Amino acid sequence: MDDLDPAQETALRYRAKAVLRKRARALRNAIPRDAVAERSARIAARLEALPVFAAAATVSLFWPIEGRNEVDLTALDARLRAAGKRVAYPSIDADTRVMTFRFVDDLASLAERGFGVHEPDPAAPEAGALDVIVVPALQVDPRGHRLGYGAGFYDRTIPRFAPPARAIVVAFSFQLIPEVPITEGDVPVSLIVTDEAVIEPSG
Repeated sequence: MDDLDPAQETALRYRAKAVLRKRARALRNAIPRDAVAERSARIAARLEALPVFAAAATVSLFWPIEGRNEVDLTALDARLRAAGKRVAYPSIDADTRVMTFRFVDDLASLAERGFGVHEPDPAAPEAGALDVIVVPALQVDPRGHRLGYGAGFYDRTIPRFAPPARAIVVAFSFQLIPEVPITEGDVPVSLIVTDEAVIEPSG
């Protein structure tokens, strides 16, 4: 890309992301449900074994989108609560499109509220701070750069909490790729957890 001007290079990076996003979704959608469940359970176990996770008093999870074969951490929620931790979930303001995290006491209150994901009741208490933010991804690279669905909600929100919070991306091992194209506003995570490994980003 040395011969490209900045605008051309940026456009190529966005196009590359679009291609990667389409392929990543197709690959993940092809995984059998029982394999998703098994791999998700291994990811949950690796998360729980992390010292930073065990020491956390407040954790943000995410509810898997129906039919997209996302990492499913729903069983982890109950175990965190049993350990005395407070659990939050992402919440998006319908007017401003600003995402934050809200503590949830009753999982039945999570509902689709216009953005395709299950969110807390807007009246639920907002998390002013968190110890750990668990982040979804379509793909992630060893530097901690992730490919999401393209809306940028986590990239805009993570810097408000981390640091001191640790942002930990969870992904299946086949979602780890050599390099995710970096575009303006991308925010790397501080730890990667897959069903096969825990990876400290190389920077």
